Amino acid sequence: MTTQPVRTPAGTGVKAGRGHRARLLLLMLVVVAGGLAAYGIWSRGNTVSALKKTAEDAALPRVQVVSPKPGPAQRTLTLPGTIEAWYEALIYAQVSGYISHWYKDYGAHVKAGDVLATIDTPGLDAQFAASKANLAVMEARYKLAIITAKRWKALSGTQAVAQQDVDVKTADAEAQDAQVEAARQDVARYQAMINFKQLVAPFDGVVTARRTNIGAYVNAAGGDATLRNTASSLFTVADIHELRIFVSVPQEYAEILQPGLSATLTLPQSPGTPIKAKVLTTANAVAASTRTIVTELTVDNANGALWPGTYVSVHFTFPSDPSILMLPEQALLFRAQGMQVAVLDDQDRVQLRNITLGENLNTNVQVIAGLQKTDRVVANPSLGLLEGQRVKVVEPVAGYQSSQAGSPSPPPDANPAGLGPLAAPVPSGGTSPGLTR
Repeated sequence: MTTQPVRTPAGTGVKAGRGHRARLLLLMLVVVAGGLAAYGIWSRGNTVSALKKTAEDAALPRVQVVSPKPGPAQRTLTLPGTIEAWYEALIYAQVSGYISHWYKDYGAHVKAGDVLATIDTPGLDAQFAASKANLAVMEARYKLAIITAKRWKALSGTQAVAQQDVDVKTADAEAQDAQVEAARQDVARYQAMINFKQLVAPFDGVVTARRTNIGAYVNAAGGDATLRNTASSLFTVADIHELRIFVSVPQEYAEILQPGLSATLTLPQSPGTPIKAKVLTTANAVAASTRTIVTELTVDNANGALWPGTYVSVHFTFPSDPSILMLPEQALLFRAQGMQVAVLDDQDRVQLRNITLGENLNTNVQVIAGLQKTDRVVANPSLGLLEGQRVKVVEPVAGYQSSQAGSPSPPPDANPAGLGPLAAPVPSGGTSPGLTR
């Protein structure tokens, strides 16, 4: 018995194949959708984590650090100074009269005894002549008294004269001798005043001022007569072969002011030409009004290149203690607890440390106590820094070099979270590139 194959309609197999493929396609779509959803969830979580790390990193204050450096072996101090002549004399009139002639003008070089000007004194001349005439009268009277006394002494012991009269005549002769001496002294006094008719240079030097002219009236009070009857000098003579320089030095430098200390001078018009000078003496006292010490220096001026009254800059160079550490001024914190600095530990956390300051050296200050050479100090701390606060150390801005030489700052972490541009460091107070609004 033969079996006949069962035949299905032609459309039934095709439909079954299509259904199978549809289920496969649907399954694949479900799998892809699930994968995409899982990737989205993972990517979003990863992005949130990166943003969180970036926000935490951006919240850390960015600071630059410096290390204390030793002080210099030598220090310099520049102060203003004034040049004065080695000797300077103001020449006043000692007699009253009129200037008949002057012989030396501004800038004239004179020798001791050179005549500067002459004064016409008719009144004084008359008094001098009268004193000489009075002397002649006194001498004549003295001669007569001597002759009279001799005659009376010859008659002494006779009945012609009394002894009392002889003694009177002898005493009169002695009195006349005293009158002659007084008249002679009067003549000498007027002779000395006559000598003052010529104003002379007291020493070799230069005439730095002439304050009179021909015909000007001067009086015995000392100079030209004015409405207020005040005296002024007629000439000023200065000896400039060597000059004195006076400088007001702050009292904290008193220990370096010793005779023999060297210094250099520079003129405003020629700052590149230093002139050597040396300390001569100090006032050994501090001026209460300025808390400075008047210091006198000397400089040779044989060539006459320097003039009295000139303003100069005086540069002192003196040894310093290199063991004292220094910091830039901007690293200091002025707080109620005193002077402090912000020091970073190994984990970049802030430690506020009290320090004791020494002297101010331009833009740097000496730190006497409270600091070690290996410390990392925040270069420009803000008043908002707190004890134990964590910060992030960054390098200085390109092109900027700190004036405080020290250990270089550690480079910033360019990619702390390994997430590319989202983790790039941002300036303090700014926003992260991944958190732009």
